[in-house]
Amino acid sequence: MQSICIGRQPIIDSHLELCAYEVLYKGSKEVLSRYSSASIVNNVLNKFGTQALLGGRRAFVKIDEKFLLHDIIFSIPNSFFIFSLLADVKMSERVVERIEQLKAKNYSLGIDKLSLNEDVFVKYKAVLENIDFVKLDVKNSQQEKLKELIQRLKSKGMTVVADNVMDNSAYEEAKSLGCDWFQGYFFAEPKILENAKYEPSNMAVLKLYNLLMQDVNIDEITKEFENNPEITVQLLQFINSGAFHFRQKISTIHHILTLVGRIPLGQWLMLMIYSKSVSKEKQSPLMLMVKHRTELMENILKVVKPNAGSNQIGEAYFVGVISLMDTLFSMKLEDILEHINISDEVKSAVLYDKGLFGEIYKLVRDIEEFKTESNYDFEKKYSLQVGTIEGIVFQAMRDLNSFETPNN
Repeated sequence: MQSICIGRQPIIDSHLELCAYEVLYKGSKEVLSRYSSASIVNNVLNKFGTQALLGGRRAFVKIDEKFLLHDIIFSIPNSFFIFSLLADVKMSERVVERIEQLKAKNYSLGIDKLSLNEDVFVKYKAVLENIDFVKLDVKNSQQEKLKELIQRLKSKGMTVVADNVMDNSAYEEAKSLGCDWFQGYFFAEPKILENAKYEPSNMAVLKLYNLLMQDVNIDEITKEFENNPEITVQLLQFINSGAFHFRQKISTIHHILTLVGRIPLGQWLMLMIYSKSVSKEKQSPLMLMVKHRTELMENILKVVKPNAGSNQIGEAYFVGVISLMDTLFSMKLEDILEHINISDEVKSAVLYDKGLFGEIYKLVRDIEEFKTESNYDFEKKYSLQVGTIEGIVFQAMRDLNSFETPNN
């Protein structure tokens, strides 16, 4: 199975306490050498999750002028990232205006790999009050008066981060100059973290976006999410990242869509497109398993409770998706559910096989393990005709074979 990799390098303070990370991304197992702002943000929020990757700390993400000026930036939650402008970004009128807009919306901003000299204060004069962090290239900065220049930055309320600290002497020098935070190979090399690669198709994302932006019934939108497990599991990880804080316990995709709203979800889908985190490749085995499991959950519920409403069917689907999130995100299921405010019924089913959903979930696992005797026991308990479950399984397999062949 293909995988995605993300690099995470710690940033520490003068007491050697971890205070932030820098994250870098490249879509292979090779050592990270390039970055892509939208891909980093998309993968942190939707693939790895902020809890697993950042543990409550923020991440520096390099951004260029194009990304800064694209309105997609406003769809990104402001609590997880520090957008670090590349030093070659010119302070045009549009750039200055955008920095002011982001600051007004409580985004954290920085400047990346800055070589500090008097010219810096001229270039950034219009935005110095709105910059929170400076990543400083100490070696290539103006050595004469460097301590004084750093103090001038700090007087504006900035946190000065010494970058590329390679050894103890560089660390001691940066401390003596007044730097607040420190990053470099002296403390740690970037740690390469790996996760399963599962990407929705471009057309699937665009179709969902169009449905959200049109006056389409939410049941139709819910069904489209349920037909695209790659998008659904990313939505659940996005929710898990803490981007939204729901007082109500969620139990279905329909419920999530209602609570989040169409415009925020549309912006989130556009982030996927902008990051080019889409694929025309064959669906991954994990996504096929999600599709198979959710379909079994729904169809078995329908024969047990022919009058089941859309909410109950949605809950059955939800159990099927959540039951595989530990495999998808390489985390313990208990840890994932701790950060998702799901209903007690769904949680009991997934963790303890409790209730009707739990019984169906246990049966589905037995089906996957070819324990055919469980079919008979379940049919007997719920007075189903012999062979009912087998028929559902065969239909799900036919549907899966059809789903496995992309239409685009």
